[in-house]
Amino acid sequence: MTTQLRIGTRGSPLALAQAHETRDRLIAAHPHLAAPGAIEIVVIKTTGDQILDRTLAEAGGKGLFTKELEDALLGDRVDLAVHSMKDVPTWLPDGLEISTLLPREDPRDAFFSRSGKGLDELEPGSIVGTAGLRRQAQVLERRPDLKVVPLRGNVQTRLKKLDAGEVDATLLALAGLRRLGLTDRITAILEFETMLPAVAQGAIGIEIRSADERTRALLAPLHCAETAARVTAERALLAALDGSCRTPIAALARLDGDTLVFETKVLSADGRQVFTAHRTGKAADAAALGADAGAEIKAQLPPDFFTP
Repeated sequence: MTTQLRIGTRGSPLALAQAHETRDRLIAAHPHLAAPGAIEIVVIKTTGDQILDRTLAEAGGKGLFTKELEDALLGDRVDLAVHSMKDVPTWLPDGLEISTLLPREDPRDAFFSRSGKGLDELEPGSIVGTAGLRRQAQVLERRPDLKVVPLRGNVQTRLKKLDAGEVDATLLALAGLRRLGLTDRITAILEFETMLPAVAQGAIGIEIRSADERTRALLAPLHCAETAARVTAERALLAALDGSCRTPIAALARLDGDTLVFETKVLSADGRQVFTAHRTGKAADAAALGADAGAEIKAQLPPDFFTP
């Protein structure tokens, strides 16, 4: 059978799990796509997958995980690209859009330690490994007596480094661990009061060519309106702040019926400066709520706060 849909994805175990979830949801919505060869999963190596010796901030930002996939979309080598939304830059290339958001997984962070101790119980001077400034800043905000070092690689690689004693503890997104079936390793799940998540953490976004109405129509049954409202508010905050992974920005939008509750925290890398904002409003106003919270925080920040 001629391939009807080509799904572009990174090659990490988590990325493949997300691509397979997308494929399975497409088949459930359109049974004819279950035919052998109807859907092809195209693995594309991204720059972010190849740079493992420094943080994303140092290497150039979160677009490192999406550029090659977007090039494949623009070059008509794939019909859709599956992303972890927390890796998607605030602004997309002309001609591309996120058309579909799958139901969001739990956005909390999971904590791992070799000693079995939680974040608050770690010995002073313990080494915490993390790939992101957001986690680093919030760890140091809560525990300035700890040492935080960069720890790159996929989920399995980071856990191996923990087991090998390179660090005493690390943090990973709970959503990815659930998708990989690795939750049995978790020492503790961090509540939002301890660790506010990254923008759009736990959400899978599907990017397409804006002019591709056929693919848009096939994906339409997969779209989750609740996830879209939450992610819209969080990404509107990023746009208002001109935020990137060079800045520790955390945010979470939650829905209570038609009411959207939004909170955000922006920190200095050492966790010593903390700026917060909170909004409550209609889910239909998600973008405005996120943007307004961003404007409030931006007005509080020192002039050089976003300087790399």
